[in-house]
Amino acid sequence: MKTDVVKPKDVFYNPTRLVVPLCQRPYVWSKETQWAPLWQDVVRLIEVISQHNPTATHFLGAIVIQQVPTTLGALPTWNVIDGQQRLTTLQILLDALHAELEQRGWTQLAGQILPLVENPPDYRDEEHDRYKLWPTNRDRDGFTSVMSAPSPIDYTTVVKSRLSEAHRFFAESIADWLGGEGAERRARMLVATVMDRLEIASIRLDANEDAQAIFETLNARGTPLSAADLIKNFVFQNLIGTSLDAEKAYLSFWAEFETPWWETEITTGRIKNSRASLFLWQWLTARTLIDFPVREVFTQFKHYVNTVAKDVGTLLPQIKTAADRYRAIIDGSQRANGPLSRVELFSYRIGTLDSEIARPLLIWLDEPEQSDVPAADRDHILATLESWFVRRALVKAPSQGSNRFIIDLIRHLNTQSKDALSNAVEAYLVANHALVGYWPGDAEVRDALTGATVYWKYLRGRLRMVLESLEDARRGYPDGKQLAMGPVARGKGTIEHLMPQGWRKYWPAELTEEQESARDRVVQQLGNLTLVTQKLNSKISNGTWATKRDHFLNYDDVLLTKDAMNLGDTWDEASIERRTDLLTTQILELWPAPAGHVGLVGDSAQVAPAAVSVDVAQLVAAGWLDPGSRLRCRHPGSRYIDALALVAQDGRLYVGEVAYDTPSGAASSVTGKTANGWWWWVLEGTHTSLQDLREGYLASLGEADADVIDGEPDPDVEQLTLDVSDDEAAA
Repeated sequence: MKTDVVKPKDVFYNPTRLVVPLCQRPYVWSKETQWAPLWQDVVRLIEVISQHNPTATHFLGAIVIQQVPTTLGALPTWNVIDGQQRLTTLQILLDALHAELEQRGWTQLAGQILPLVENPPDYRDEEHDRYKLWPTNRDRDGFTSVMSAPSPIDYTTVVKSRLSEAHRFFAESIADWLGGEGAERRARMLVATVMDRLEIASIRLDANEDAQAIFETLNARGTPLSAADLIKNFVFQNLIGTSLDAEKAYLSFWAEFETPWWETEITTGRIKNSRASLFLWQWLTARTLIDFPVREVFTQFKHYVNTVAKDVGTLLPQIKTAADRYRAIIDGSQRANGPLSRVELFSYRIGTLDSEIARPLLIWLDEPEQSDVPAADRDHILATLESWFVRRALVKAPSQGSNRFIIDLIRHLNTQSKDALSNAVEAYLVANHALVGYWPGDAEVRDALTGATVYWKYLRGRLRMVLESLEDARRGYPDGKQLAMGPVARGKGTIEHLMPQGWRKYWPAELTEEQESARDRVVQQLGNLTLVTQKLNSKISNGTWATKRDHFLNYDDVLLTKDAMNLGDTWDEASIERRTDLLTTQILELWPAPAGHVGLVGDSAQVAPAAVSVDVAQLVAAGWLDPGSRLRCRHPGSRYIDALALVAQDGRLYVGEVAYDTPSGAASSVTGKTANGWWWWVLEGTHTSLQDLREGYLASLGEADADVIDGEPDPDVEQLTLDVSDDEAAA
């Protein structure tokens, strides 16, 4: 076994064949979790090299390859034991770069890349000897189609596959980054960076070595050092004083970071970090006002100490003070009962949006330099930002780039006088009319909620937060004439449909097929939803309007519900649409924008976030779903009680001996009719559906409210659950 740290040029330049054995899974990397982060890493590396570290490199991970005996004169061949996803992605990236260079007529630069993606003709005995990498059989058609396509590549003519999607992503990203003026200079930097500044740990095995044993050892579970661990080691190695001084400093300023609260893993984006590491990243972002990924926090911390802070002994108390305040806000926001301070309430509400991007701003506001900002101005800043966050979530504005937008906002505020920060925040948000960072106006929010099936459209926790906030506003919290009853319990209530989802069974009506379909969607609208603070039995939940109305008026303390009960003696589509309009108006008042603000203007207003395609293979690759998982029909009392699907490594679902590419295909094979398999299938022994897993996965990427393909349940499928309480299925 020989281990070296190599560059892509070292791996691919010489004539070679890297063969992925048939036993390995197909290509499963995706845009959200691998392609986009890899491209961001490359761009970030170029920035670091250009700005302050000419020798910087970026580590991509490890590969394990084993030499295969070949006849004399044949291409040197290696089996890929580990790292095939990484190697395949690099080949796609390099080929996309080569195609873009060719298209722009930069033949010399393209010639530097070509030997990394193609073996010279003189070394080929067969056509597929052209390729440096030979994927597993399921990927070969897609791989050869896109890798052999002439430049400029017409992606509508190549074999549709995940590989062609990856190629197109990298091609478009490269073209956008190169731009126009100065593009050739940037291209030279990109070529040099990709060839010589990306690093790979290459483990090469001889033909007689036990590849499986080495693979298992390399992939054995371990506990790598966190960013907080690395920073701790750096700080106490550079702390001036005796060992006794270091111990005192550790106990006073650092020991708390090694307690369970700070060591809890928090998911941000696509990865998990300890809360201590996450805090240090956010604190350093607030101090430096530099947008950098969390994986670089240790490197950035060292740079900050060496160039700005200088004395770690002075820095430690500052970190401890900020950390104490950080924890106090989070702990306070997690209290279910009683009033919260404005910053705690902000933290709770934004937390339901799965957003950590506001934390650097909260830290910045609490730094000594902002100590003289009036309390009323701080509250107004938080209220303004809360409106910005919630409105963007309601209209499903894209989240990509929001982190940098917040950093730009802090930079702007850093130049303003402290007594003008409140107005500066509002003015900055109003002035922005780009898709990334704009503040949606009233008309756009109303359009997003009017007629929308919000019960299906938004994650349940977010929808609950909106209803809680509306209820608190009725009770006078956080501002206004507060009632003795106090604010509603946070995160505890359930969402109740006033007209049951099972209206066919419990609220039968003489309707045409078209009217029934319309009612199925109206039932999921905002106006038909309310918050209940105690579990309803099925008799009330699915009871007549008179039964529900009597119960809520006499036994329920939720003012939001009582308001609905007072709208009339009947509850139908017109009532629901009227209440939707009323609640939408209240939402706009609760999270206001300045008078006359319109959000996006001009052509920008026509831009909508793209749908996110998530398949089962991505859930398996990301660890959200294990291969071999057993899936059952979500309705155990239905006639499909024996239905069973098994999850394969490649993301297909097996029903019996037949494999289906999509959950809906597998569900339809059982039901004999169209069915939304994302909702239909649940993990055996649980109530967790594939849709729940997909929502969690998207939330971990910061795309929790993305418009996913095949995202809404089929109304016919939903009817199978309606012999139970309306909101047992929702809980």
